[in-house]
Parts: sequence; C-alpha cells; structure tokens
Amino acid sequence: MAGHKDQLAKHSSQKGLTIWHGMRLREAIQFLGRGPALHWSRLNRIAGLPGFACYNSAFSVIENLLYGRRIRQTELTAPPIFVLGMWRSGTTLLHSLLTRDPQHTSPTMYRTLFPWHFLTTEKFVSSATGWLIPKSRPMDNVPMSWEAPQEDDVALCIMTLLSPYMLMANPRNLDAHWKYLDLKRLSDTELQNWKNSLNLLLKKITIRDQKRIVLKSPPHTFRIPLLLDMFPDAKFVYIHRNPYNVFRSAVHLRKTAVAENCLGLPQNVNIERDMLDTCKFAYECYGRDRQLIPEGNLHEVRFENLEVDPIGEMEKVYDGLSLPGFDALADILRPELAELRRYKKNRFKNDPEWMGAVYDELRDEFEQNGYPSPFEELEASAA
Repeated sequence: MAGHKDQLAKHSSQKGLTIWHGMRLREAIQFLGRGPALHWSRLNRIAGLPGFACYNSAFSVIENLLYGRRIRQTELTAPPIFVLGMWRSGTTLLHSLLTRDPQHTSPTMYRTLFPWHFLTTEKFVSSATGWLIPKSRPMDNVPMSWEAPQEDDVALCIMTLLSPYMLMANPRNLDAHWKYLDLKRLSDTELQNWKNSLNLLLKKITIRDQKRIVLKSPPHTFRIPLLLDMFPDAKFVYIHRNPYNVFRSAVHLRKTAVAENCLGLPQNVNIERDMLDTCKFAYECYGRDRQLIPEGNLHEVRFENLEVDPIGEMEKVYDGLSLPGFDALADILRPELAELRRYKKNRFKNDPEWMGAVYDELRDEFEQNGYPSPFEELEASAA
C-alpha cells in the first residue's frame, strides 16, 4: 500500500515444519531415493519424516474409504480462477483479495501441506494446533495460519514430487527447478500423474467448499497451454511489478524458502543468475501464451496500482472477467484498508552490478509496462 513502512529483509523460523512432512510413505521413499541433501544439523526435520509419512499414509487410506466415491463423482462448481505472475510480483496480495470474496475458496496452508487427508483431519487438527503456526511467513510479514490461502504447487510437490519446489530438497541441483516449471520435460506418465493430482486436489476442495476455486502458484505462469487444456473456461489474472523489485525479492524468497525447508545445508548456487533467468523465462512464457486465453478470460493488474487502490483495482478485475458480486467484496475490504496500509515491506540493499544486469536483460519488460530503470528509480528516491 502507499505509505508502507519498509524494513530490512525479514527471515524468521517456521518452527521446523517443512513441506516434506506432508508426504505419504510412498512419496517419502521416492523422495529419499532421489538423494536429497542431508546434514546432521537438520536432524530435527529429518527425524520427523518417518512419523509424518506413516501418519499421512494412514489417514490417506481412511480418507479414501470415507470420501473416495464422493471425490470421484464430484464436479467443480465453476472453472477455476488462476492468479499468474512471477514470484514476488504481488500474487499473494491479489490472491488474498480474491479469496476475501465469500463466493470464492482456495487451497489453504493446511490443505496444501496435508493434501492426502485434509477432508478428514482439517477441522480438528487445525483448531488444535493453530497456536503452533508462526504469525507471519518466514520471508515477509504476510499473516500465516492454517486457514491462510496457499499455493497449490505446494500440494502438487507433496503429491507428485513434480514441482520446482523440489529445489529445496537439493539446492545445488538447479535442474530440479527448471524441469518442473513448464512441465514440458515430463514423461506422459508423469504429466498424467500431475494432472490427476491437481484434479484430485480441486475436487476435494470443492467437497469442503461448494465455491469457485482461486488458485495462485507462480509456476502456473509457465503452464498456460496446459491449464487451458485442462480448464478451457478458466479465468486468469496476471499481475506484474517493477522487474528489479521482483528480482531482489525473489532472490530473498528462494534463500529463505531453502533455509526453512532443506534437510541439508542451504547451499544456494548462482542464485541471482538463476533467478534472473527465471524472470526472463516467466516473461517470455506469458508474453507468448497470453494470446491463447479466450477474450474476456484474462485481466492484467499492475501491482503498484493495486497497492495504492485495492478496491478500485479489484473492481476492474471483476469487470474485466465478468465476475459477479463485487459490491459484497468491496464492503468486506473497506474496513481492512487501514490494516493493509500498515503492512511493512522488505527493504534490500542495491547492487549496481545486478541493477545493470536486470535492466539490460529485462529491458523490454521495463519499457512495455512503463517502469523506470533501477538507476532512475534510485535517483528519484534519493531526491
């Protein structure tokens, strides 16, 4: 929001709970077979894997017995809404605003971390353990709870091990990040597993909430053709932000996510170079594939405008996608504006070398969306 107070880049603990604690025994065995980086200093995380894997497997069987037939017969209430955009471009804010609409639902932190059995365990476990969850995310000040909207790619990583978040298992293996961005390098069997898992997740969410599902995972920005093949009538909202601010924050995000989820030492390799390449690929994929989305099913948002006027920008989203119910959403958001304005963003030191590299390699993105170069912005802020 305009007037946000900035802080030095935040990194707090998520108290030992990692993405890998959501796996069943089958996935845990496959995961260990891939040789994740391990280190004795992460013994508290490693030691929890067998117990969680057995727990998740047992309740997965119970859930299938209780809900299996109903899941197979369930149809989505409406085509999903996908929030697209590079990591740290404002996708979380946009996702949060869309899910404030009582007509919408989404994957939550609990549902994505325990996708195999949340229908059976969510109500009891989330209410009993909510006090254990940190009040904000490790990398920023976004509120954190079992009920907070979360990326579906977290669940897909747990269910399939086919996600760029597999990088957190072995941060020196950058191929684990690149292979699972657009999914074009998957075998037919792997791809079908991924699609089946996404459909399973959405059906289970629909059973819990008979509402339209809003999905936010930055990797979906690379997968527009696949998503359209699965959901031809889906709606898409793409959000963009000053590319240099995206780059700096995305580097911090990866460092924090790896540190909080790895089972070995968080040895990041060429992270700035790799993140800049990821930014380039994201912008290329979206620029190439956006034309595939049917007219009326895509709306683009500028993060800097959403920050300043969330209600006004959300009205444009609803008009652009012909979504009903904006007035009800606006009534919900108005009392929350003051709290949004108190949000403290991370503040990063500038590196002239990377300022130049980001601008040189992403110049088209800067110019297309009217963003000043990092050097111009720095001069303006100092004036």
